[in-house]
Amino acid sequence: MLHTASRLRLTAVCAVISLGVLGGCATANDPRDPLESVNRGIYQFNDGVDRMVLKPVAEVYQAVIPPVARTGVSNVFANLNDVVVALNNLLQGKVSEALSDVGRVLINTTAGLFGLFDVATPVGLEKHDEDFGQTLGYWGIGDGPYLVLPLLGPSNLRDTAGRVVDYNADPVTYIDPTRDRNQVQGLRLISRRAELLSASRLLSVAALDEYEFVRDAYLQRRRNLIYDGNPPREKDVGINIKPLLAAEPAKVGDAKTNEVSGFTLETPAEAETAHEQRPDELSQSDSSAAPAVVAASPEPVVRVWLH
Repeated sequence: MLHTASRLRLTAVCAVISLGVLGGCATANDPRDPLESVNRGIYQFNDGVDRMVLKPVAEVYQAVIPPVARTGVSNVFANLNDVVVALNNLLQGKVSEALSDVGRVLINTTAGLFGLFDVATPVGLEKHDEDFGQTLGYWGIGDGPYLVLPLLGPSNLRDTAGRVVDYNADPVTYIDPTRDRNQVQGLRLISRRAELLSASRLLSVAALDEYEFVRDAYLQRRRNLIYDGNPPREKDVGINIKPLLAAEPAKVGDAKTNEVSGFTLETPAEAETAHEQRPDELSQSDSSAAPAVVAASPEPVVRVWLH
């Protein structure tokens, strides 16, 4: 029995090493994604799980649960996440933001009935978005290679390490017994996936290559978060959009500017005009290189299920 177990472990190790070698030998189109061949395989696996399990369950959840109840569930998990946010703001030396986060938790947990209602935002306590991956980036730790994690979705080497710390700082992690903790985690996953249903529809319509779209949007968003919305200028990798968005904008949204599920779509002419009017906002994009310009919103991108 022990011999068989040892052989199985050795086989698993060899498989992991082989994947790493294959990924390293593969020719990557993007230097940020040296493991693209392996990442694409994991992405396809995640997409299959999403289409067969997560998305249908999220659609049922959205259809059955009233909007008020769904908002309450989302608020509860947002309130719990504010604990992680407060710790990371403190680790980044942002004392005033950390105190604001602690105030949010106290107010929403008491006056907001354990977070069912967001009472803190109307009274002026802004919600922040921080995690340990951002904390590492704040202190100068580089991204590392882009990674797609099984079931967890887009990440990179630095943010993967950050997930481990955030998991241990998450109050849900300490719910006991394990069965209850798993049920709460499952509800959070379904709630988060339901919030992204409209964004996933945009992804299937807009992206020439869904994998590249998600990768580029994720990396741009993470860079924006680390620099608190004001990243230094660098040459960006454009996100490929299907030409039909420029030719048939009515399928997605308004004929001139389409705002759908956290993404803003503009025609090249509008983007050029906007660049003259708002150079700071569009400094990260080359609007003349594609039929449309996509700016990632502050909200999580498609299939970032647990982030």
